[in-house]
Amino acid sequence: MTDANVLRVVIGLVVAIGLILYLVTRTKVHVFPSMIIGALIAGLVAGLPPADVLSAIQSGFGGTLGSIGIIIGFGVMMGAIFEISGAAKRMAVTFIKLLGKGKEDVAMMITGFIVSIPVFCDSAFVVLSPLAKSLARNTGRSLITISCALGTALLVTHSLIPPTPGPLAITNYFKLDIGVFMLYSLIAAIPISIAGLFYAKWIGKKLFKLPSPEDSAVLIDRPYTEAEMAEETAVSESDLPGTFVSFAPILIPIVLILLNTVGKMVGFSDGMLTVVGTIGHPVVAVGIGVLIAIYGLAGKMERKKVVDVLDDSIKQAGIIVFVTGAGGALGAVLKASGAGNQIAQALVAAHIPGIVLPYLMAFLLRIVTGSATVGMLTAGSISAPILLSMANVNPYIAGLACCIGSIGITNLHDSYFWVVNRTTGLTDVKEMLWNWFGAVLSLSAMGAVVLFVMNAIV
Repeated sequence: MTDANVLRVVIGLVVAIGLILYLVTRTKVHVFPSMIIGALIAGLVAGLPPADVLSAIQSGFGGTLGSIGIIIGFGVMMGAIFEISGAAKRMAVTFIKLLGKGKEDVAMMITGFIVSIPVFCDSAFVVLSPLAKSLARNTGRSLITISCALGTALLVTHSLIPPTPGPLAITNYFKLDIGVFMLYSLIAAIPISIAGLFYAKWIGKKLFKLPSPEDSAVLIDRPYTEAEMAEETAVSESDLPGTFVSFAPILIPIVLILLNTVGKMVGFSDGMLTVVGTIGHPVVAVGIGVLIAIYGLAGKMERKKVVDVLDDSIKQAGIIVFVTGAGGALGAVLKASGAGNQIAQALVAAHIPGIVLPYLMAFLLRIVTGSATVGMLTAGSISAPILLSMANVNPYIAGLACCIGSIGITNLHDSYFWVVNRTTGLTDVKEMLWNWFGAVLSLSAMGAVVLFVMNAIV
């Protein structure tokens, strides 16, 4: 490829990224057509024939959805059942009992860590927020500590661990084994979540808040008096599903997927590998989780109600599926144009670690768009064709870089910023920033440390 052609390829990529950012942040155009338009422009500017550009868009879109579209659909269905069944609250109650008094923030962190695997973090926070307020009211512990610990753990899992849609798409872009990537992301997510817990403890002292005894939607900034302090009571467990059936829809698919991965590593017999490979395939494993959720958690609900809930969840999945597919289309065009190889060579020549690119792209896109999912999908679709051409880059760490970078820094056009703060009861913008901007910043700081340490080790 001549120097002139290389320049055209790089210019095409830069123009595509700039156009996508402009359309998403400054116009009424949705992120899905924005990414398709960006892919088209990138290919044409790079000098690809129009027919080749369109073919790459179609194959990239279809190939991506063929791999993970079913899993995304199953995942959002499972999450919808969790929301209406009370399974998330049962998990929280279980951890509160196990950890005992004084560990409510830890219990909510662990609950958030698990619940956000099938349930979107904003929905999960709204579902669990009343429980956080009840814990604060019954124990006199700062609501900010309990809510912040919950919110940060939800965000970490949402950003890092498949089969959450964003990380799931990353496994497709970087051609990763989901089970292996799940292990990488679990290792990274634990210290990042703990960093969020420590920040929650600190900010809860600085912004000490409790639900008002008269109105739980109003916060007061002083401890309860003896007259106001409610007698400590057990969290209500009425109408909650059983413990095993609440955990099973999440844990059983994870165990099956990991068992499949382990079987390949240790060398199961052919017959055993066939069985484990079938039930441990992500489509089958998550499908089993959906059936457990439907018949275990929603078994006593009316059929029409369950079907309506599942229908609504599929509508919600549509946006995720199309944006994920658009990311695959953009990645296919960049691969066809040769942009990946050219930028990979430039990074090697400049001695820049490969993981810096996806991390910074996801980080900046998160700030600009306000969406962790959009940040990681866009960064992954652009950086995967580049990094897969670099021999010294571990693709699992590269994918993890997209996910960790997407935690980014929250801002006022981040919907989760408002969900966490308003649902908690904060109304002062300065206090909101102390609570959630600082929390996400602590996650990003620890995430960067974890990422580069893991990269150095691996």
